[in-house]
Amino acid sequence: MAREWLKEDTPNFDYGGFVVGEKEETALLLIKSPGVLAGKPFFEAIFKELDCVVSWEYDEGEFLEPIQCVAKVTGKVRQLLLGERVALNCLSRASGIASLARQLAKIKERVGWKGEIAGTRKTTPGFRLVEKYALMVGSVSTHRHDLSSMIMLKDNHIWTSGSITQAVKDAKIVGGFSLKVEVECRSVDEALEAAEAGSDIIMLDNFSSEALPDAATKIKTSYPNVLIEASGGITESTIDKYLIPGVDVVSLSRLTQGYDVVDFSLKIQKAGVDPRNLPVK
Repeated sequence: MAREWLKEDTPNFDYGGFVVGEKEETALLLIKSPGVLAGKPFFEAIFKELDCVVSWEYDEGEFLEPIQCVAKVTGKVRQLLLGERVALNCLSRASGIASLARQLAKIKERVGWKGEIAGTRKTTPGFRLVEKYALMVGSVSTHRHDLSSMIMLKDNHIWTSGSITQAVKDAKIVGGFSLKVEVECRSVDEALEAAEAGSDIIMLDNFSSEALPDAATKIKTSYPNVLIEASGGITESTIDKYLIPGVDVVSLSRLTQGYDVVDFSLKIQKAGVDPRNLPVK
């Protein structure tokens, strides 16, 4: 993966690298906005491809304030600059996801809810592993990793199959006993049909925080062993209204689609120069 990222950024020749040469230098990794540190294995893998050594000052998952040195990277200056942007891109995005996830985990802890906050499959092509990893660093669940991890029947599956009952029946045949089946539902009646057909998980899609409690109670009363997931339009400012009894999972696409990145920079040490690169005034 790291090799492919580097190849994408330098498909043939690094012209800027020719200018700086092969001298060994040490670069400082600086955090420039507050956030949870996440993505160390990917950062290290990128520089390992370039025969550089990373020495960390902080542990994965720590919340850090700016501006301070997070790590030192030592190697040939040409290689340091070759990996700089690719490594920073991974680290800033992973840390942004972990920071938002940690914020939501703290809300869950504050309200005393015992269910799972989760991401979704709305991830970046080719970058899913990093994003799912960052969710775990931030203390939330990853949800299914891919289409092979669990059978989720959404509206298009239902419409094509003809009914919820038929879709669940077919899913149980193809998935056997080893795969859970989840059905996306837009009403209590749909949810009850899905549960009766044998669905393991009911996703209540785009239910308002006002409609959710009654729906969850009705489903759990008839099918207490079915898991209920609330999803759709939920943000960090509204999630506390969805963390209620009867709901087992709350998922948010914002965790991998709407987060703010954490700002990092990599600066080669030079005597007499402030690596923080403060604004010019």
